[in-house]
Amino acid sequence: MKIRDFGVEIWMNRYENDCIYNLGETCVESLTVDQLLTLADRKETFLAEILPLKLTYGAIEGSDRLRELIAGLYETLKPENTITTHGAIGANALVHETLVEPGDGVISVLPTYQQHYSIPESYGADVQLLKLRPENGYLPDLDELKAMVSPNTKLIVLNNPNNPTGSVMDRDTLQSIADIAATVGAYVLCDEVYRGTAQEGDGFTASIADVYDRGISTASMSKSFSLAGLRLGWVAGPREVIERVAIRRDYNTISVGMIDDVLARIALENKEAILERSQSIVRTNLAILDEWVQREPAITYVKPAGGTTALLQYNTGEPSAELAAALMNEVGVLMTPGSAFDLEGCLRIGYANNEEVLRAGLAKVSEFFARRTNS
Repeated sequence: MKIRDFGVEIWMNRYENDCIYNLGETCVESLTVDQLLTLADRKETFLAEILPLKLTYGAIEGSDRLRELIAGLYETLKPENTITTHGAIGANALVHETLVEPGDGVISVLPTYQQHYSIPESYGADVQLLKLRPENGYLPDLDELKAMVSPNTKLIVLNNPNNPTGSVMDRDTLQSIADIAATVGAYVLCDEVYRGTAQEGDGFTASIADVYDRGISTASMSKSFSLAGLRLGWVAGPREVIERVAIRRDYNTISVGMIDDVLARIALENKEAILERSQSIVRTNLAILDEWVQREPAITYVKPAGGTTALLQYNTGEPSAELAAALMNEVGVLMTPGSAFDLEGCLRIGYANNEEVLRAGLAKVSEFFARRTNS
């Protein structure tokens, strides 16, 4: 089995530890253990809670309490509709491994996280890409999707809020996609790892798992909950899919770490406070980014409706990988080139990290482009 290099991850691995201004980070600024336990008012009791734990494999599919809390993030699901995984990256891989066979039709939006088209390609699926365009606000063209669907279509793959564009599909759009999928009995996988970061309302977008009886949601503690270090994610969806995922999961996961399970429970028991913090960060920082874009002559963009990232279109004409490397080498700013998403003429920025880093990094980017314009 052959698979393409994972563009985003290779780029981040190469540069993330050496940058001065990390504008490539996609998590809402990470919590420390101290911050989490203080927020949950568990700092004085936590050690006593975990000292008696015998560090076995623990509950194989995730503790009952954790799965109950995960189910509580959805309108219609029960704990048995969920299973824990090694991050959302593990959840996505397991769903593709479970559902996709050679020759199956898979439709994935583009741009999105590369897993969602490179993994099915590696399994021999017939992968079609539904391109999200800036003139449509990076939302899917439903007529185009309808024309792409065939009796061979096994899986339609979405990402909501979208990485890297920050577009958000509302419930009506998800329902329309579900209706299209239902005409051929296809599953819809929606990577919802940024759910909870929408710019409007309570921040929570509708989930495909609540909209469609063949809808599958993947998510994790990494982005909206600011706890990427837990490496804890989940698949949520139809019981028959969860049971099939569990068979594959036995071969590569066994269980998530017991301490990770405990900390994830604490976080989800205090989700309102964590999400309030996350929403404050993404809304404050997007306003900073938007103000910068409006006055930066080299950059245009479609303002995100959710998530933690945006696609910045630039006007210098250089290949995106060359430009992103120059940003690192000349001013120490990390962004991700559009080429990592099979796009050109753009850079992905992550704007939900530390506010001071964002402001300082954007100032350096302006200096960088000013020098290129004047040279």
